[in-house]
Parts: sequence; C-alpha cells; structure tokens
Amino acid sequence: MALTRRCCSAMIIEVYLLCLCFSIRSCENSINDEKPPNIILILTDDQDIELGGMTPMVKTKQLIGDAGMTFTNMFATTPLCCPSRGSILTGNYAHNTRIVNNSLSGNCSSEAWQQGPEQDTFATRVKNHGYKTFYAGKYMNQYGKKGAGGVQHVPPGWDQWHALVGNSVYYNYTLSNNGKAEIHKDDYKTDYLTDVIHTKAMEFLKTHTKLGSDPFMLTLAPPACHQPFTPAPQYASKFSSLQAPRNGSFNKAAGNAKHWLVQQPPNPMANDTIKLIDQYFRNRWRTLLSVDDMVEDIVNFLDDAKILNDTYIFYTSDNGYHLGQFSLPYDKRQPYEFDIRVPLMVRGPGIKGGTVSKQLVLTIDLAPTFVDIAGAGAPSSMDGISMKNILHGSKVDDSWRSDFLVEYDGEYQEKAYPSCPQYTNTSMVAECDYKCICEDAKNNTYTCERYRDATNDIMYCIFEDSQSFMEVYDLKKDPHQMTNIVATVDKEFLSMLNDRLIRHVACAGASCRIVPPSARYLVQVVNRKKLQKL
Repeated sequence: MALTRRCCSAMIIEVYLLCLCFSIRSCENSINDEKPPNIILILTDDQDIELGGMTPMVKTKQLIGDAGMTFTNMFATTPLCCPSRGSILTGNYAHNTRIVNNSLSGNCSSEAWQQGPEQDTFATRVKNHGYKTFYAGKYMNQYGKKGAGGVQHVPPGWDQWHALVGNSVYYNYTLSNNGKAEIHKDDYKTDYLTDVIHTKAMEFLKTHTKLGSDPFMLTLAPPACHQPFTPAPQYASKFSSLQAPRNGSFNKAAGNAKHWLVQQPPNPMANDTIKLIDQYFRNRWRTLLSVDDMVEDIVNFLDDAKILNDTYIFYTSDNGYHLGQFSLPYDKRQPYEFDIRVPLMVRGPGIKGGTVSKQLVLTIDLAPTFVDIAGAGAPSSMDGISMKNILHGSKVDDSWRSDFLVEYDGEYQEKAYPSCPQYTNTSMVAECDYKCICEDAKNNTYTCERYRDATNDIMYCIFEDSQSFMEVYDLKKDPHQMTNIVATVDKEFLSMLNDRLIRHVACAGASCRIVPPSARYLVQVVNRKKLQKL
C-alpha cells in the first residue's frame, strides 16, 4: 500500500512538472519542438503598381492581401531585373552586391557574384537554420549561360533547383534541373513556363507534406509579366477592350528639365506606338492570370493540408514598368515612381487580415525578414531591415526609415547604332530596338535619395553625366513627377538630402539604416519657410 501511494505521488509530481513545463515554456524540449513557420516567396517579373499591375490579380488580392497585409509603399532599390534580384537574395543594395546591370560584365551571375555575395543569401541562411529550400523560375538574366558556369552551377542554399537559363520567356527555354539541362519547347500543356513552375511547386508541396517535417522555404519566380508578354491560350482574348492608362505623364514630353535620355523620345508618340503599348498592356495582364491561378492552387493546397496558418506567403516583384510615360514606349530603368514602386502583400501567422501598412519598405528588406521569421534573427550585415514587427502589428518606433537609396548604372553598347541616324557616331546608348528610341544609356547612371516625413515626400536624383544633372520632385504636390523643382527647393533642405545621399551611397549593413533627421531640424526648416512668406 505504501509503495502504491509513493508511485501515485511520483506520477502526480511528474504530471505537475510536465504541465508546468508547457504552461511557462521553461523546458528546453518544448521550445525546440516548436516548428518554425514555412515561407513562400512569389516573385513576379516587371510587375508595376502605378499602371494598375495588380488589377487582374483578383484571387491573389483576396487570398493574400485581404487575408494579410498590403504595403502601399514598397520600392525596388534598383529598377532593373538582375540588380534587383541580387538585392532581394542578399538583402543588400546594388553597390554592395556589385551587380550594376543585366550583363555578365555588369556582374549579373558572374564568377565574382558566385564566389562572393551568392555565398550568403536568405537561402543559405534559412537552410542553415533547418529549412528545406526550393527554387523554380527566373533567377538572374545571365544564369546558366556558358560564361556564367552553365546549368551545372547550382547556387548554395537550395535543396531543389529548377532555374531558368537566361531571361524571361514562356516557351522554348532550358531549365537547370538540379544542375542538369531540362529542355522545353512550345507545347502549352508541357512547356508554358508559369505552369511548369506551378506544377513543380505543387509536386514539392505534396511530397514534402507527406515525407518531411522540416519547415520549407519555397521561391517561385514566374516570367510574368515580362516581355515577350505571351499569355496562356485560355487567356489570350481577355481584356480585349482595355487601353494602357492615359493619365499622368503618358505621352508627355519630358522637356529640358529632365535628364538627357528621357528628352530623346519623339513626342507626341505615333499612333502605331500607342497601339503597340495598348497591346503590351493587355498581354501583361493576361500573363498574370496564370500566376493568379498558381497562387489559388497553392493556398488551397496549404489549407487542405492544414498548414496554411503556419505559412507566410509573400507576393512581390523585382521592379516596376513604364508604358508610354514621358513618351518612353516600354521598359524600366528610370528612377520615377512607375519603375520603382512594386506590389507587396503578405499573409501568415500573426498577421491580421485586411491590414494596410504605409511604412517605406524595400526589396532589400525581404531577405532579413525571411531570416528573422525563420528564427535566426535579422542579420546585422544586411543593408535591409526585417519587417517582422510591422507584419505582426507591433508599434514601429521613430527609428524606422524615412528615406532610402535608389541607384542604377546605365548600360550601353560598345558599338554605334548605324541603323539609327541620331546615334551613328555614339556608343553611349542601349535598348534601342523599337524605332531607335533608346531605353538606356551610359549617362542614365544615377543615385537618388527618396525621402518622406510628415510634411515632405521628395525624390532627389543626381545623374553621372557631363552636367551632373539634378532632378528634384515634390511628390505630395506632383505625384507624376512632371515638374523638376531643383531651382526652387529650399537649399538647406536640399543640402540635408545631399548629405544623406552621400552617406547612403557608401553605406553597408547597419550604416544603411540611417536614422531620420531630428524633429528639431525639420521644425527649423518649416519655421524658416513661414518667415519667408511674411
């Protein structure tokens, strides 16, 4: 009888201790056994915000935006594919990744990139923290080419690798399937790239949920809505009556108050140019419908597998796009809102549905956010800032950024353009395929300080040309950046912006997170302006 009482007492104590462990979470095993959340990044190509690029994404907006948080001030720090993707992968500005444009000589998937920044990305970080990683779709514009190591090069950090060789297309391409060439042709059922990515993602999810207990990091990078804008056949006739937006700077002449490259396009645009722009606009939206289908299938599968509430889903793009703004027919690469603003919607654990954030967030913030969510903490070596507190509704203190850097090195051909009379004697331009209207040039190299506070929303840019051309825009009064106010802006305020720009251009890691200017300084500027009006 005494032995029975002792056994019962021991059992009671053991049960008590077990309950205590779970209630105060003081037992090491109970903490370690908690599985980190899954993470999915859906990264589209050239998807704008300013031209209504999210409008066709009805299901995506419902399943991610309405169920999570939508960011209204998300920016690409470099408005071009390869530099922006390098920044997304590493959490660093382009001046630290050293990717300056889409060319191999511009460090796009070059040997220097592979031996340097590619060794430390969000993929390597989360994999080291126990995640299974998966990549499918476009990686970098030069990836997989002979000069970039061929398809056998699989970047560190990825357990499964299905990356596109070269730039975005929809048919007739090669994937690197874990280091081996997988050739696709032009059959919609087996080769349409967005659907191939969709299928591979679903195969991974089905297999992983059956066999794997580790958290996963899934990155899907469809070609939509990049040129050549090839829609799936079932969507080829959608939006047939739509036109590209005609508001703002559409079909407007830049005048001499903007940098040299933007002054070059003929204005007004020819009717056939506008017709082509409308066709491209419709096809861009059509290509996105296949991405919308992919998002729906992934969310539904996660829900059926009962892991949706344990999964963060990020939806964004590498850069924006223009279609006729300042009479530039179609491309990106400019420091204006249409090229640097991108979508960002996130759903996941702890994110209240239907919320909106107006904080300034950047492509360089994605990597530290992923690493932070994975439980490894935001790396101090990254230039970006983790958005985790914003996502979870925590109050963001005054140290959150009020400004950021936009930078780009213009790409140009080493040879002249004999077919373009105006450029016969120059080798300073590039991307002149349509009617000799060039979308890039050597002097399209710039650094910009984008600054916002309670009373100001300013873009200040310096171009590396023979004039050191400057552009300043008050986006509160002039959201389409029509009027360059460099001659009239307050000089002390401009000096402050220039000082911050200089610091940003040379920053790395923590030094990129420059604290906002003091409230005292801003009050002085406001009071001085009031006195000037008296």
